Amino acid sequence: MRQIVLDTETTGLVPSEGHRIIEIGAIELHNRRPTGRHFHHYLQPDRDIDAGAEEVHGISAEFLADKPRFADVAREFLEFVGGAELVIHNASFDVGFLNAELARLDRSDCPSIATVCSVLDTLALARRLHPGQRNSLDALCRRYGVDNSGRSLHGALLDAQILADVYLAMTGGQVNLLLGEDSAGQTGEGMAPTPHVRGDRPALRVIAPSAQELAAHAAYLEGIDKASDGRCLWRTLVDPERQLG
Repeated sequence: MRQIVLDTETTGLVPSEGHRIIEIGAIELHNRRPTGRHFHHYLQPDRDIDAGAEEVHGISAEFLADKPRFADVAREFLEFVGGAELVIHNASFDVGFLNAELARLDRSDCPSIATVCSVLDTLALARRLHPGQRNSLDALCRRYGVDNSGRSLHGALLDAQILADVYLAMTGGQVNLLLGEDSAGQTGEGMAPTPHVRGDRPALRVIAPSAQELAAHAAYLEGIDKASDGRCLWRTLVDPERQLG
């Protein structure tokens, strides 16, 4: 499976008000492994940058004065992302800006990003996994132990690299079932040996919880249920008649 983890920086917050993309950063994953391929460009927006936006990413109009415009890199960008699944945090923001840039080109062959690739929103995924909690990229880095110490300012390529680490951790951590560098065409070489269980092994000892432990567990689940507005999955599993809200 081919995925592109992507982030953008912009002149402001609303594309319908004429704000533009000024940086695109994207890295390629294949079967959950970084391939080393990436796409990265700073872009001349032909407009001012909002002061608030510049405080976030630190990119100035002077720095962008000699950079290419989106139209100059559009073909390269579409070829890079074409046929892949885009992995984006708060995807509606970035996709809205990308679609606005494509609309300015008036490309009948690509009126929107959805015509060339699918999109996975990691913010929506994080909200499903961690309801009622902070799910910003920085919060997810803390939750999953991803190093974001170099993120003093937002940057599209750096944020894409950090998001890739967060996404892999959030969706299971393991990038490949095979231990070899490349799973393509392998038939088991490089895999760890499968341990065998002896048939005459003594039965495992089962330790039943005490009444106090059961009560503490029930109280803990109740707390989760209240914090998640009735979305405690464990309580649904043990009570099939109960449905998630």
